[in-house]
Amino acid sequence: MSEVIQLKDITKFYVMGTETIRALNGVSVSVNKNEYVAMMGPSGSGKSTLMNILGCLDSPTTGKYILNNHDVSHMVDNELAAIRNKEIGFVFQTFNLLPRLSALENVELPLIYFGMSKKARRERAEEVLVQVGLQNRMTHKPNELSGGQRQRVAIARALVNNPSIILADEPTGNLDTKTSIEIMAMLDAIHQSGNTVILVTHEEDIATYAHRIIRLRDGVVESDLPNAVIAGFRG
Repeated sequence: MSEVIQLKDITKFYVMGTETIRALNGVSVSVNKNEYVAMMGPSGSGKSTLMNILGCLDSPTTGKYILNNHDVSHMVDNELAAIRNKEIGFVFQTFNLLPRLSALENVELPLIYFGMSKKARRERAEEVLVQVGLQNRMTHKPNELSGGQRQRVAIARALVNNPSIILADEPTGNLDTKTSIEIMAMLDAIHQSGNTVILVTHEEDIATYAHRIIRLRDGVVESDLPNAVIAGFRG
């Protein structure tokens, strides 16, 4: 299987006054194409820092990050933005939708950076909104949608560029149990259709949807196990 992510000895240090915070301390992880991975860890474990590096929202202090054969370890901001827009689809806990735009316009946004024609943008955005079951809500603004529908819009926006990776950060954090199950079923279907999915969560029941669980603690990888093995330990 081809690797879409290779992290080699990643560190991330923050200087706060006279103190140096070591958020990540030598993390090495590989993720293959079409894997479904959950990243877990308590507050302060480094999982948010790692997610930001994986998503090209931040760069490591030292170490190497190869994303789909691109060395992104020391790219400058505009280079990171370009590769982020091409390679990664984000799904956030807070949806991050623009309130004045319709569902369709929110989903179209990432395509503007590609210089795609308005007609092509609209057709692609409509296609992914149908894929997530929102064909009857395309003209609705976020405040006219339920939490679950807003997250579906966010998932459609994440899919619109055909990214190599879907990075979902606490995607059910603001949703009730029934809606959470629906959203996780959708992420499962996205994975089955060929996408690599990385899920960042602190909820054990949400992590069990993934096929592999990486646990972080104090800036290092504490464990990296297939989900079946973890289930066996529990039993």
